[in-house]
Amino acid sequence: MSRIALLSSVVLALALCGCQTTKQPAPDKTIKTSSIKTEESTAGFPKPANLAFGETHHLAGRVLTVSSLKDLKLEPKEVVLSFDDGPIPGRTDRVLATLDRFGVKGAFMMVGEMAALHPELARRVAMEGNTIGSHTYKHPNLNTLSFDQAIAEITRGEAAVTKATGTDVNFFRFPYLADSRKLRSAVAAREMIVMDVDVDTKDYFSSTPEQVADRAMNRLRQRGRGIILMHDIHKRTAAMLPALLARLEAEGYKVVTLKFKRDDKPVVMASL
Repeated sequence: MSRIALLSSVVLALALCGCQTTKQPAPDKTIKTSSIKTEESTAGFPKPANLAFGETHHLAGRVLTVSSLKDLKLEPKEVVLSFDDGPIPGRTDRVLATLDRFGVKGAFMMVGEMAALHPELARRVAMEGNTIGSHTYKHPNLNTLSFDQAIAEITRGEAAVTKATGTDVNFFRFPYLADSRKLRSAVAAREMIVMDVDVDTKDYFSSTPEQVADRAMNRLRQRGRGIILMHDIHKRTAAMLPALLARLEAEGYKVVTLKFKRDDKPVVMASL
């Protein structure tokens, strides 16, 4: 990676550290330069062995094929592992290695600018069988933009992730979960399914990896199932993921892999 590209990645990752999943209007992002340090992974992103000697896992669940949001129904003890804001070297590849070790897949909601900066890593995420979604191009609060500006941001992000990964993008998550009925309908019209959140790990807080895993499990036990939100740009997330997956497995949860299938029914746009 060139020095200029690395610097751009650091600046963008710093900004994304302000990402908080909330329905409230997003505050101005306060950047703490000490809160994140970009790490380069080894060239070529070598794939680790799937299992350590003698290690077996039973965490992988079913493949759920969906055409619309109404199809995304999880059974008790089923979860979807979702990761926002990447990809970024040194973090996303560690997440991928952990998913591979446990034999499960995740849903990666990529920021278009990050995918454009790291296309090799973005493509690797897709090639390893993970679900690919977009998270806009620059991660703005879409409710602070005009409708046309919001659609332009969604479209640009989708195009950037599609180009970087070499695959269709059929899932979308609103930054800050700041949505509207009209925007959700517009996303559906683009043949993308909105990824909502059931369990927010709040891994963007200044917590230890153990605290993040505890928070996730406590919330999950209350709900019994759901889509888990994490961010693959955070070092603490990559560090805590093996423990979280081990705890999910020990408590009998199964990780569902999402696949998209087109619905032939026409999409009706919602009115204001």
